[in-house]
Amino acid sequence: MLKLERLFSKMSKRMKSSIIRELLRDATNTSIISFGGGAPDPETFDRNTLARLSQGVLIDEYPISLQYGATEGDPLLKDELIKILDDRHGIKGLKHENLLITVGSQQALDLMGRIFLDEDSYVMVSHPIYLGAASAFRAYGPKFVTIDLEDDGLNVNEVERALKKIDSRGEISKLKFIYTVPNFHNPAGVTMSLEKRKALIELAHRYDVLILEDDPYGELRYEGEKLPDIYTLASGEGVVLLNTMSKVMSPGIRIGMIAGDKEIVAKAALAKQGADLCTPTFTQRLVARYLHEGVIFDRIKSAIEIYRKKKNVMLNALGKYIKVSGAKWTKPEGGLFIWVTLPKEYDTMKLFEKAKKVGVAYIPGTAFYVDDRISSNMRLSFCLPPLEQIEEGIKRIGKLFD
Repeated sequence: MLKLERLFSKMSKRMKSSIIRELLRDATNTSIISFGGGAPDPETFDRNTLARLSQGVLIDEYPISLQYGATEGDPLLKDELIKILDDRHGIKGLKHENLLITVGSQQALDLMGRIFLDEDSYVMVSHPIYLGAASAFRAYGPKFVTIDLEDDGLNVNEVERALKKIDSRGEISKLKFIYTVPNFHNPAGVTMSLEKRKALIELAHRYDVLILEDDPYGELRYEGEKLPDIYTLASGEGVVLLNTMSKVMSPGIRIGMIAGDKEIVAKAALAKQGADLCTPTFTQRLVARYLHEGVIFDRIKSAIEIYRKKKNVMLNALGKYIKVSGAKWTKPEGGLFIWVTLPKEYDTMKLFEKAKKVGVAYIPGTAFYVDDRISSNMRLSFCLPPLEQIEEGIKRIGKLFD
């Protein structure tokens, strides 16, 4: 018998199955109200417009849409994205060479890990961290430098102390980037303040460290004032911006984006070439035509109304049914997640199976820590369940705690 274990690479042995996929595998039946995944509400998908445009993309543009494409991405899609980044984000002067179109933001995260990280590298991340980023980076074997999150984003004092410590050891060149989700953090729901964005840029420039800014939820703001991207504040210097169409258009289309220095984009394109040659040409051209129609932000406004109602119902239900002394939760201004913190004696991983038995699912906090610690946190997603199920689901969680 061939001994397969000896054949597997070090990278493959570091890979871990997504805890979200594992935990929710048995939680997909209709009797369970799931606050687990971050899947958008299907009613936000503009399926009629997409159906109409699809026909033209297939019939009239088939030599492009059904053929291999450039690894770097469809030029027409890049044109549309550059317009949006200029008009809505204030990012000026982007050229095609500054953009790479990816298969969703997950591929963008993997490509960043692939071109930057080695086994002796450091990467600075929030704790908790977005699970998809942790999974992408972990495969390349870096050491994680973890920074606590506060109500207004990363603890920049901790960032500074960590940078000083690494620099004092003469290892600052091994710190490849600081990864952050500044808007409506997944899983914590918090938003980085303007002051902290500026402070993080100053620290990164002082220590010559790259910032990797991940912004999948920025357009889904329900309350408060829109804040400028870190990329915009830094005029693109020392910052790479990741974005995706998954939360604002459709995750099934699988279109993401890397924006940054042309040298970084070119290196990422080389890595992508070896992975999949190119992002599907049909979906790229379909998104380009959809963006050109100019209807996406009206659709986003409609989605915001749906998600705002769901968020408020969940927050009200938490206040009504969660009676555990010392329990607290974030009140996000946007995005799709609420982060619940219980007293230390609660282990939300152990409670997960009991939760399924009472017909509700969530993601235990331990999934979002790179050290796999026992956690008294849980992430609740309000985007997918129908409005009428949200209160009932929180009521079941409250009974479980009782």
